[in-house]
Amino acid sequence: MFLARLPMTMNGVLMTLYIVAGLGRGYGAAGLVGGGVTLGMALGAPMLGRCFDRYGLRPVVAVCGIGTTVFWIAAPHLPFETLAVVAVPAGMLSVPAGSLARQALATLVPPEQRRAAYSLDTISIEATFMVGPAAGIAAITAFSPMWTLTALGVLFGGTAFLIWLVDPPIREGAGQAAELGPRPPLRSWLTGRLVGTLLIAGGALFVLIGTELATLAALRANGELGVTGLVIVVMCTASITGGIVHGLVKRSLPQGVLMLLLALLVMPVGLADHPWWLLMLALIPTNLMCAPTLSATTETVTRLAPPRVRGEAMGLQDAFTRLGLAVGGPVVGFAIDHSSPEWGFVAAGLGGLAIASAGLLRRRGPATAAEPALAAATAGPE
Repeated sequence: MFLARLPMTMNGVLMTLYIVAGLGRGYGAAGLVGGGVTLGMALGAPMLGRCFDRYGLRPVVAVCGIGTTVFWIAAPHLPFETLAVVAVPAGMLSVPAGSLARQALATLVPPEQRRAAYSLDTISIEATFMVGPAAGIAAITAFSPMWTLTALGVLFGGTAFLIWLVDPPIREGAGQAAELGPRPPLRSWLTGRLVGTLLIAGGALFVLIGTELATLAALRANGELGVTGLVIVVMCTASITGGIVHGLVKRSLPQGVLMLLLALLVMPVGLADHPWWLLMLALIPTNLMCAPTLSATTETVTRLAPPRVRGEAMGLQDAFTRLGLAVGGPVVGFAIDHSSPEWGFVAAGLGGLAIASAGLLRRRGPATAAEPALAAATAGPE
């Protein structure tokens, strides 16, 4: 899954550079195509999750792998207008590596060890973001955009084939007896608590994308873009450290508290945006909350969703996080454009708090007993 996520961390920056440098379009046009792919992923994630629940892993991965490979190999040969049209369906066919990883861990790992497993998975995600974008930029700089996008398509196809070949279990193990029964109706498991959990997940990604944009804007305004890579590495390292601690402890903070800390700690960062090393240090506390918040989200979704519909529930989690990304970028960007990078950090925190507050209100109500074993193992302040 680490390998499968690598091309996903490259595709956004590669598509942007191709449209801007290769097609001579602006960043707005690149954002239109990138936003279409993200929207497609958000729309397709629950649908693909339902297909996983019904048909299993291999048929769905085969169809998605072929579709994604064809799109990226064909992309450098398509005019901009065609790219804009096919962006949404291409996103809908993206292999949901993150959702698959979480489903496999829920199946393979005993309930009492899932916090550590999900933390490790989140750490793996951070590692891919430390490697993928930089590798993609280096590739498109050294080679032509056509060959780079073609290679990206081959990489997508190769990792999809590896997933198909390994065929990790996503429906067996714990909860097998429940999965043999009929599929529960949507209203029986998509409760207020689960919707609230998904809203908090979207709020977390709103904060993260907003923090990234505000950081880049602050470095650019201060003429310090050359240290962007180092700042991002420190941010990822802080998140990994938080994920290690979250995975090691037997009782961690609940998802709601972690989300509130994530949003509150980013708001004052703008007060220390210069010089770059001070900004980097100011970003460490909020990034310590990043991996734990995402890990706690997956843990809560696994507990609340019945195993029979786990694929669709994980797909909904993907959808909400991508919507958080899609909304956070324009909102925080608007705040930066009409004020300053310092207010971008405030906008990221306030937007995340607003979404999280709606999620916390939705979570009021009785908990489900979707997975009694996990509920017993993780019972606590959540």
